Amino acid sequence: MATQLWVGLGNPGTQYALNRHNVGFMAADAIGEVHGFGPVQKKFQGWLQEGRIGSDKILLLKPATFMNESGWAVGEAMRFYKLDLDALTVFHDELDLPPFKVKVKQGGGHAGHNGLRSIDQHLGAEFRRVRLGIGHPGHKNRVTGYVLGNYAKAEMDPLVDMLGAVAAEADRLAAGDDTRFMSDVARRQQA
Repeated sequence: MATQLWVGLGNPGTQYALNRHNVGFMAADAIGEVHGFGPVQKKFQGWLQEGRIGSDKILLLKPATFMNESGWAVGEAMRFYKLDLDALTVFHDELDLPPFKVKVKQGGGHAGHNGLRSIDQHLGAEFRRVRLGIGHPGHKNRVTGYVLGNYAKAEMDPLVDMLGAVAAEADRLAAGDDTRFMSDVARRQQA
């Protein structure tokens, strides 16, 4: 039985709750709910829930710092549980993917994402990322407003479908079968 740390990225505070930038928080919440995780504990400058998916112990962490300081909370939790980078999975919004498309990637750059940049600075870049597509507003001058903007009413159903699919197929992620996770999530979204 392995222990894994799954981190959902977002900004704390109700005013950010429905921002596209907070889709990592939403994914963590959906996984915790669907898999019956324990109560939320205030730990590691964040909110932590413990649970089990398959034979693995999963620690779900939502940093309570702002996005650009996420690495502090992640680093604290990794050190406390004595985990290596291969035990870390980060769920985050991804401008370079169409809305609601889900891709898993091992390592890589941060593409200007401040949450990923912070984790890179604290731990290095070789961790698994679950990239949750939010699409691109078309021009770089509009990125900040778009990312920090709320999901539109018309996007709520596909958002709920994506989060539900990610949570339902989380056992594939826990087992390390990223390819199957992506194809099963895509299949559920088309159903």
